[in-house]
Amino acid sequence: MIKVLISFGTRPEAIKMAPLIQCLKQDSRFEVKVLVTAQHREMLDQVLDAFNIHTDFDLNLMQKNQSLNKLSANILNSMDEVYDQYRPHIVLVHGDTLSAFVVAQSAFYNQIDIGHVEAGLRTYNLKSPWPEEGNRQLISKIASLHFAPTALAALCLEQEKIKSESIFITGNTVIDALLSASEQKLPLPKNYDMSEFIFKNHTKKILITGHRRENFGQGFINICQAIKDLALKNPQIEFIYPVHMNPNVKDTVFNLLKDINNISLLPPQSYFEFVNLMKNSDLILTDSGGIQEEAPSLGIPVLVMRDTTERQEAVDAGTVKLVGTTESSIKFWVEKLLVDRDFYQKMSQSSNPYGDGKASLRIKDILLENYST
Repeated sequence: MIKVLISFGTRPEAIKMAPLIQCLKQDSRFEVKVLVTAQHREMLDQVLDAFNIHTDFDLNLMQKNQSLNKLSANILNSMDEVYDQYRPHIVLVHGDTLSAFVVAQSAFYNQIDIGHVEAGLRTYNLKSPWPEEGNRQLISKIASLHFAPTALAALCLEQEKIKSESIFITGNTVIDALLSASEQKLPLPKNYDMSEFIFKNHTKKILITGHRRENFGQGFINICQAIKDLALKNPQIEFIYPVHMNPNVKDTVFNLLKDINNISLLPPQSYFEFVNLMKNSDLILTDSGGIQEEAPSLGIPVLVMRDTTERQEAVDAGTVKLVGTTESSIKFWVEKLLVDRDFYQKMSQSSNPYGDGKASLRIKDILLENYST
């Protein structure tokens, strides 16, 4: 039996690992244990509940205003006890979070193989996104198996002298999760008072998300000011913003965007509620990585409020436009999509480069090939 420890700590990681957990647990050739660091607590628990994921190890390390150094030390200090109780053949981590890097580091120190899901994404700018770009590059140096979502990601790994026989193009597991969720009857989003958020009929809807550390401060002020100006100029359009709980985000958003009639500020949503929001949107403004991968499968253009992106495939495919965080750029590209029908159709009809919903099955087959005795 192949013993696998799957680790994650944040809401996006949980969403992307959920279909893989389900896939492996359905196969009797695998023994799967799930570890969460709880780098995000409340938002993580929403996903665990939504996908009915049982955790075997919960480090529960979330603390208010915790530094990255302290979180790193707490994760490392906790992992030896985990390995004393359960020693897997391989630890699977996802992407570029601090949890992913430090758990991978702990496995490396214990001479346990590491499988990196969503490997090979790069901006080659260690300051953007920070600290994610550093985390994912460091994981690549110590991982045994690299599950690249696209050919470009695989090429980046090969150019970094990663052994080609350890690199596998699988597609992205987030598409597995999205396609499965979108086939279901989805719940309505929730307001802060937990009442159901009702979509307005016959109005265009712009969905907004934002949480990146590199945008804290002036970047978020610019983003919110641009949204405010757009909303006041276009009262017939509904702007919907599920607000991240981080005070660096929430305080700025509420200071600048509350009490504007056509802006709806919502709490963080469960995964299935958020998929409902995406499906009902005409345009998405975001600094998220995962949404750049998901929205193209739903035919929704995405404007990315960042200066760099590690999802260059989406930019090249035309499903995503990188617009930065200046007010003028954000407003220009939103208004262009609102008035230029040909441009909108070109973005919405481009094909998704991130997969066909079968990434988890491919990863399972690779693990069987490498660890079956």
